[in-house]
Amino acid sequence: MFVGIDLGTSGVKALLMDEMQVVRASAQSSLDVARPAPGWSEQDPADWVSATSAALRALAETEDLSAVRGIGLSGQMHGATLIDEADRVLRPAILWNDTRSHAEAAKLDADPRFRQITGNIVFPGFTAPKIAWVKQHELSVFQNTRRILLPKDYLRLWLTGEHVSEMSDASGTSWLDVQARDWSDDLLSATDIDRSFMPRLVEGSAQSGALRSEIAQEFGLRPGIPVAGGAGDNAASAVGLGVARAGEAFISLGTSGVLFAANNTYAPAPETAVHTFCHALPGHWHQMGVILSAADSLSWLSDVLNTSPTDLISNLEDVSAPGRAMFLPYLGGERTPHNDAKVRGAFVGLEHAADRNAMTRAALEGVAFAFRDSQQAMQVTGTVVERMIAVGGGSQSRHWLRIVATALDTPIAMPEAGDFGAAFGAARLGMIATNGQIDSALSSPAIADVVEPEPALKTAFEDAYARFRALYTALKDLS
Repeated sequence: MFVGIDLGTSGVKALLMDEMQVVRASAQSSLDVARPAPGWSEQDPADWVSATSAALRALAETEDLSAVRGIGLSGQMHGATLIDEADRVLRPAILWNDTRSHAEAAKLDADPRFRQITGNIVFPGFTAPKIAWVKQHELSVFQNTRRILLPKDYLRLWLTGEHVSEMSDASGTSWLDVQARDWSDDLLSATDIDRSFMPRLVEGSAQSGALRSEIAQEFGLRPGIPVAGGAGDNAASAVGLGVARAGEAFISLGTSGVLFAANNTYAPAPETAVHTFCHALPGHWHQMGVILSAADSLSWLSDVLNTSPTDLISNLEDVSAPGRAMFLPYLGGERTPHNDAKVRGAFVGLEHAADRNAMTRAALEGVAFAFRDSQQAMQVTGTVVERMIAVGGGSQSRHWLRIVATALDTPIAMPEAGDFGAAFGAARLGMIATNGQIDSALSSPAIADVVEPEPALKTAFEDAYARFRALYTALKDLS
């Protein structure tokens, strides 16, 4: 058996998978986010350990963990965890959705080496600008920092005693040479640190360390079992879905939205604001378009209208041509393709006939068109998506998937019920690190149905998308 641990922003999930890749049990423990100032988002790494302990303890209460042969890790990306020479945490971790370092990010991004070497824009959420902010505003913390770890890699330190990261998560720091799959000494130097601050790098499917005996004893695990390099949360989800080869993709309608496409080659285009990262598997990369508010847009609208997202969608009739009302889903800014932390959302084209259903349709279409933006940006790099699997809470709505499929003019597969998320992908990586068999661990889930685009609505959706694109240009400076 194998354990996958996913450190999310709102909680930790631990999953137990058997040798046949059947999920035997899972457990979760929640986390809180501190927001001590506008734009700030922090967590105490000690809470990550406590939540992981609680999840593992819950697993051990229902299943005998002594047969576990390997562990894999997944986690929220970009977080800056600063520790001293004794591995003590120096300040709360600065999370992926913290925007305090926007000025530092812009300054680093103006250095052409960053885009050239990493293949990506330096976004405010990435790790390097956070360290630049700490040096500027918390100099004593910076001076005492001896190692910088990503969130899941702090859990690895607790599990194994090793300072290690892997390629997919490291790609989101702005310090990795993404093509060479190694830290860049030039980029580290640009933020006044060097390679000694960084963890050792392994591939996500490789062994990164062995489980410490104290941890093993606490949860009934065997000491010394391998802990895989693991992956950032989206790359781990891709492994869980078997999305690893060129032409394969998944679309996630979660709180945020992700269009994730696997690649066999490195093909960056930072000007598009598409992320080009290493995959969790050796010799593979991936591209990712990110929408900051996907299902969150529908949740926001349901709160405003004092109802539930399910009720909003259930009142809609069949998918039809977009109406006059349009919605820009930029409630907290947008990443792909605009890289605009300041823009905000808007309803446009409201009229007397714009009732609750019209606003709901506009919200669903707005998110679909934001995915179209990511699709268009990826196509600039030559990425072609041949198959797409839907995941995330919003994907439970067939109505919404029909809108997205029509906006993208691409069929979307709906997997059969099951757990194929980041914790499952982490468990698969734990399996690969143990037996070395990559292909046999990357089967795709059984497909329950395929949602096809509506061909009769193609022209109407194309016209509406053109209006959607024009609205960003018209409104961005007003918000």
